[in-house]
Amino acid sequence: MGAQESLPGDGSAPEMHHYYSKFMRECPSGQLSLHEFKKLLGLQGLDPQGDLYIKRVFDIFDLNQDGFIDFLEFIAAINLVIRGKIDQKLKWYFKLYDADGNGCIDKKELLSIFTAIQAINGHTNMSAEEFTSMIFQKIDVNNDGK
Repeated sequence: MGAQESLPGDGSAPEMHHYYSKFMRECPSGQLSLHEFKKLLGLQGLDPQGDLYIKRVFDIFDLNQDGFIDFLEFIAAINLVIRGKIDQKLKWYFKLYDADGNGCIDKKELLSIFTAIQAINGHTNMSAEEFTSMIFQKIDVNNDGK
């Protein structure tokens, strides 16, 4: 009793009101656009690869694919990112990395993700190509390119 922390959406009316008020303060229209999403995260003015990555994250959170994140989608995203179980997070990351949706992550998709992350974080001690090759050699145990 009381040992398990509640999730947004599973809590009391005052808790839901708190999350709703916060969402509406940031997004008065009730629908968060990609532009507002980037602004909220402080990720404006990225290079094209970084922009592509952020758009992919946005599109995955936009569950009904209407081009906006509404309050329910926002709560689902918070649940996943902050309080989701490891298997839920892994499934989400796999979906993010598997850009073509074929059920496999190939070297091109991995390179795209590492290039975007590098652009967002600004780390350049190793090129995205070098890092991708190093990682791919370790994880592609059957040498099938996926």
